[in-house]
Order: sequence, then C-alpha cells, then structure tokens
Amino acid sequence: MKIGFFSAIKQNNKNQKKIIFISLCLILLILFQGCAAKRNPNLERIFAEARAKKGKAPLIILPGALGSELINSKTGNVVWPAVFRETDDELGLPISPDLANNRDNLVATKIIDKIKLAKFLPEVYVYNGLLESLKNNGGYKEGDWNNPSAEGYQDTFYVYPYDWRRDNVETAQKFITQVEELKQKLNRPDLRFNIIGHSMGGLIARYAAMYGKSDLPKDGEAIKPNWAGSAHISKIFMFGTPNEGSAEAFATLLRGYSITEGVRRPIRLLSKLSREDMLTSPAIYQLLPHGGTARFLDENLQPIKVDIYDVETWRYYGWSAAFDPKYRQNFIAKRKRNIAAHAESNEEALKELDGYMDTVLKRAKRFHESLDVEIEGRSPVMFFIFGGDCEETLNAPVIIRDKKHEKWVTLIRPKEIKTADGKKIPSGEVVKVMFAPGDGRVTRRSLLAETLAETQRESKLFNTALPLSYAVFGCDLHGNIPNNPILQNNVLTALTSEAIK
Repeated sequence: MKIGFFSAIKQNNKNQKKIIFISLCLILLILFQGCAAKRNPNLERIFAEARAKKGKAPLIILPGALGSELINSKTGNVVWPAVFRETDDELGLPISPDLANNRDNLVATKIIDKIKLAKFLPEVYVYNGLLESLKNNGGYKEGDWNNPSAEGYQDTFYVYPYDWRRDNVETAQKFITQVEELKQKLNRPDLRFNIIGHSMGGLIARYAAMYGKSDLPKDGEAIKPNWAGSAHISKIFMFGTPNEGSAEAFATLLRGYSITEGVRRPIRLLSKLSREDMLTSPAIYQLLPHGGTARFLDENLQPIKVDIYDVETWRYYGWSAAFDPKYRQNFIAKRKRNIAAHAESNEEALKELDGYMDTVLKRAKRFHESLDVEIEGRSPVMFFIFGGDCEETLNAPVIIRDKKHEKWVTLIRPKEIKTADGKKIPSGEVVKVMFAPGDGRVTRRSLLAETLAETQRESKLFNTALPLSYAVFGCDLHGNIPNNPILQNNVLTALTSEAIK
C-alpha cells in the first residue's frame, strides 16, 4: 500500500510537471505571437537611402483640435496645455451672433509635441513621434516661417499652430495667407507644399485647397470649389480626419472633454474641458456629423430623423450647456456685470445666446456642404488617408424619454436600456448599433466619406466621395494615429518618393 501510495504521488508530480511545462509553452507561444503581432517597422533602416537623398518637396503639419498651445497674450500664461489654469485664463470665447468678433486674449504659439503633467508622471507624446520621425527617418529639417533658410523650399517641414477654438474657414484663410508670405520669402512663386493634417487639421487643409481664402457662400448661393488653394498645395495626407463628422464632437458639446476628473474654480485641471468651454467654439460644431450622415436612435434602437442644424432641435432635447436653465441664468448674470450690457433685459441677454447658437449651427451646415459638394472633373490636389479601424467608436447616440423627470436623455455611452413597454435591451446589443469601427473618435466610415459615396463616388479604388489616391489603416487610438510607426512607414514612402521639380 505504501509503495502504491508513493508511486501515485510520483505519478501526480510527473503529471503536474507536464501540465506546468505545457502551460509555460502555451504562455510563451502566446507571448511570442503577441510580440510578433506588435512588431514595428525599422524606419531608420527602411529609409536610410531615401533619407540621404535631397530634393524632397516641402511639407506643412496642421495639427488637430487641442493640438496647439494657447497662451494669454497679456500675461504670458500658458492656458493650454497647463496642469492648472487660473480663473482669469478662460478657454471659452465670448458669445454673440457676430462670430468673427468673439475674441479674447488667447493666441496660438506652437504645436504641442509632448506634455508633462507632473514630475512623477511620464511625458505624454502628442505630435513628438511624428516630428521626430520626419527628422530622423525622413531626412527633413524643421523650417522657420519668419526666417526660412535659402534651402527651405526642399527637405523641410513647417508646423502651423492655430487657435483650434475658432472657425475653421477663418483658420484656412489665415493659413493660405501665411503660405503665400512664406513663398515670397523663399522667392518660389510656383512652389507647392504637401500637407499632413491630423483630425480637424485635415478639414482645414481640404477647405484651403478647395476655396483658398474665400469665405463660405451665403445661404442660397451655389457652392462650387475654385481650387484657389491648389496653387500652394500638392498633396493632402489626412490622419484620422472626420470627413463626415464625428459623433464624439457631439458628445463633447453635451458632456465636455475629460481625460481625468479635475476641480473647477478657483483652479482647474488641464484635462477637463467643460461643456461650457466647448459651447463657445465654432470649430467644434463644424466637427459634428454632417446632416445627411448623422444617425440617432430611439429607445428601441431604431433610426429617428433629427435636424442637427436646427437650433430648436437642440432646445427641444436640451443639448449643450446653452439650454441648461442654470447656465442660462449665469449667462444673464454675467452679461449684466458687463458695463456695456448691464442695462439689457433678461430677454435681450438670452437673445444673444440663442442667436449665437443659431448662427454657429447654420455656419456648420454651410461648412459641411462646402466640403461635401460633388467634385466636377479631376481634382488638382491628391488626397491620401491614414486611420484606425480597430476601436469601437460612437456612431449613433440614443435618445430616450425619462418619464420620471419629464425630460429627454441622450446616451453617448452604452448601457442597458429599458423601453417604455418594459423590454430590456442588454448593453452588449446597444454597443453593436451605437458604435462602429474607428479610432475611438472618428469612424472608418466618416474617414472615407462612405455615406456620401452612396450618391457620389470619386475613387476607382475605394468606396469614397473623396478624390482619394490611397488609404491605409492600422490599429491605434485617434490621438496616436500620427505617431503610429506602420502609418508613418506608409506616409514616408509617399513623401520621400517625390522629388521637387
């Protein structure tokens, strides 16, 4: 019996060792497979020859929303990005229907390459990976807009910071003006630049190419691109650009934009952009889903018709801070503290707020129509797309009625839904209809303008309404798309293959 007992123990030990050995092999196999799946290209080696060659066409980087540093021009304080903001450093613009004159003291100074929030935290890379790759792998040097070198017409990239809160057409107009001045300084009147536009930067580049310094046509006027910007722009490389808008921009207007929860006054954390801040930015409305592509669902997850450009729609559903009763009271009080407006009635004060909302939504509609217009003939500017399609991305908010509190609730994050007839829809089912493949902020469908392609297809290669030359997809989040080595590999291939004439 004892011999059998110890034999059994030895046999069990052998079995356990086999199990452990097999488990370790499986773990190592999974780890090696994971490493293999995450291997990145050796860009330094791949572009060693291309890097040494001279004569590459010059390049301009247009960052996306939040991608430029903003400082208070009077105090010199960095307002964005900054770990803390003083109460005097407001990010919100003034509010009135006269959008062009809603200005404050903030100015854009430089592109944000990286951020260090605190000594004990690692640096957060924003555009650093892209800029360093252009230098170290592509053989580019950074140029100075004000004092360009004599060789600044080739093998050079310029970064264009801008106030990302302001109207995108205004930014496009200023961009073209600065490009014209740079060409004069370089004494190269026929020079054309390639553009890398991340997110909203891609929309600005598109408008600049299609319309130059022209403003949006007035209501009722025909929209027809004059391609005035093509005299300055050769190719546009769009990284994660919401060509049909982004439902996440809509969510930002409802809830604000937050990385971490911050405290409000007297000091506020950088990573919290309140919905009150976002309310004042014309640019954020121009990132909304375009009218014909916007999708909203009812409690049964069925499509409902919503006019996203109608101010009364926003009032009816209580969207944004503009129609929050508490915000409206505070708006009146703030107006009355202003010497120029202290004598106006409550109704007159709210007329300014409602007039602003009406104006900014109508302008967003016109901006979308200008980008969505069908292109006649061959585009004089080549378009390339780089994006992510591995993340669940908000695509269709759900609108339900809260009968207990007699108000509408708009869901921008999935949860279990209980319908009026008592039916329960699990959150997993909600995710499937609310979300779509994308990069976490921009869906693949929006990036490719696939909905518009149902009526106007411009590419022989892709299902898109854009005159697209090529598209490449990878797996990364929206903010890191420009830093993704695989996508960089593809864009550097295109950039370094072109020699200036």
